[in-house]
Amino acid sequence: MTEPRPARSRRRPVKTTGTMPPEGAAPALGRDHALPVRQWPITLVLSVVGAGLAVTWFADFKDGFKYGLLILGAGVLLGAVLRLVLPEVGMLAVRSRFTDVIVLTFLGASIVLLTLVAQPNPWLEFPLLDNIGQLIGRPKH
Repeated sequence: MTEPRPARSRRRPVKTTGTMPPEGAAPALGRDHALPVRQWPITLVLSVVGAGLAVTWFADFKDGFKYGLLILGAGVLLGAVLRLVLPEVGMLAVRSRFTDVIVLTFLGASIVLLTLVAQPNPWLEFPLLDNIGQLIGRPKH
């Protein structure tokens, strides 16, 4: 004889008993591979971002920091593409797929855009930015 199930309560539990991992958080490859290989999406993204930071830090040529920051921004955008395309990305999955892609795309695009308009000699010019000081109330020189 089976006992009837108790009626479900609509109250929230007093204590959280656990959390579910985000969708796609399983390793990209099986346990027979080493950890960096199993987690190759985050390894690739961190390698590209690290290379961008190294170029930014050690660049001794004109506009070297811009090249490094463009590589860094491209690494973050690569993370967004990998999170969007791959079904399992391991530790690259932090939140829901939608949220991860939106956040990574916004951050990567922001880094790239700010790098393109960085002074001196911006590679992308917005006429509005030429007079930004006057827009915030600073006197003209």
